[in-house]
Amino acid sequence: MARSPFTLVAAVTAALPGAEVVGARSLTSDGDGRFDSAVATLADGRELVIRVAEDDAAARELAEESLALRALTAGAREMLPFRVPAYVGETAVGDARALVTDLMPGFQIDAGHIPSGRGAAPSVGEAIAAVHALPASVVRAAGLAVRDAGGVRGDVQQLIDRAAATGRVPARLTARWRDAAADDDLWRFETTVTLAGAQAQSFLFEDDPDDGPRVTGMIGWRGLTVGDPAEDLGWLSGAREAADDVHAAYVAASSRAADDALRVRARLHAELEFARWLVHGDELRRPDIVDDAAALLDSLADGLRSDDLRVIAAYTGGVDSALDVLDRTPDTAATAVDTSMQTDAYRAEDLWLDEVDDADAPDDEDEQARRNDAGDAAHDGDSGDDETRPASHAQQDDGRQDGGRHDSWEEPTQDLTEVSGMRGSSPAARADGSEPPSDIDSAEEAQRAARAALQRWTNSASE
Repeated sequence: MARSPFTLVAAVTAALPGAEVVGARSLTSDGDGRFDSAVATLADGRELVIRVAEDDAAARELAEESLALRALTAGAREMLPFRVPAYVGETAVGDARALVTDLMPGFQIDAGHIPSGRGAAPSVGEAIAAVHALPASVVRAAGLAVRDAGGVRGDVQQLIDRAAATGRVPARLTARWRDAAADDDLWRFETTVTLAGAQAQSFLFEDDPDDGPRVTGMIGWRGLTVGDPAEDLGWLSGAREAADDVHAAYVAASSRAADDALRVRARLHAELEFARWLVHGDELRRPDIVDDAAALLDSLADGLRSDDLRVIAAYTGGVDSALDVLDRTPDTAATAVDTSMQTDAYRAEDLWLDEVDDADAPDDEDEQARRNDAGDAAHDGDSGDDETRPASHAQQDDGRQDGGRHDSWEEPTQDLTEVSGMRGSSPAARADGSEPPSDIDSAEEAQRAARAALQRWTNSASE
């Protein structure tokens, strides 16, 4: 049974002796009902959050978060560009464990509503990178788990085996996951400090009038560990519009070596959340959870278009959110682009020029005469092959010695301002004579969309 806010805040004085509580209100953030939460207002103006666990599993989570918040020393918090909840104290409400922290104001945005473009998406990527940049000593000093790449891989393999042993995982998924776990290239990465599964609800936003929504706080620190950074990016499977921008900002802000398999592992971790839900239900001997997880896995398997982890499925802490992701149509893979030089107008040897000795260089007058002869021959209708062939070594070297100029370089540059669709050119006018929207207008529209998303998902605080 849900406890009243007044009952909850009365316990705050046990966690913070001497506190004078002058107000109480309920606190909800579309949680899964595993905690009773309330906000206590103190006489000095501070607002504290008290959360009470509803079951043993929730109590363990509160204990883990308590340890993690205390592990984040003042020095570690200074390294982060956002606020982290401050540990206030712990107490008990009846037989249930309770944790008290300070209130973190801000907005939350559902993953599917985080807009692309500047503002929210890049800020999220930078926030995740900041967490991953924390020194591993923060975790080690607190006695929290530290895993290397092999340990992470072993955990994944064990989870796959345990889920498969229930007999409720589609064979297609089991094979897909085991193939990924067996791919050595997928597991060559540098471990970092991680939340072991950040979610969209982990980020609290405030609106900046110039830069748009910015991450000003992060919650959900109970999984603090050293492990696979991809675990904190799995939730992007449900952020279709923002995923690329978040990932790009994360890579740009990261100081570690490039990890080409990062996004593939993130997809794998996202899908394995369904397997983890299945194993959880099996351990508790809860047929309802097992059946629910099996239904989610069946839906995931039915939605796969290939076996290369291209399809993304995210579990954000609740069955409803998982079903929302499964209802989405998976994107098709982007067409690969070959950027190699695909032309027969060049020969490899012509791209590497040897320096010409001064003694071998022709006189200016002889060279000018030779060029004139070559020009006359061209006008007289000589072979077309000579017209398209690159200049000889001697011609190119002379051009370099003459100050880097070449006859063809002296021709006027073609004016492309009237060509529509060219990169960097001005857009052509519309048929009705109106001007197309400028980049500034597009940026402002993105800002308005971001703020609108925030207003839809605004909340005073979060569990």
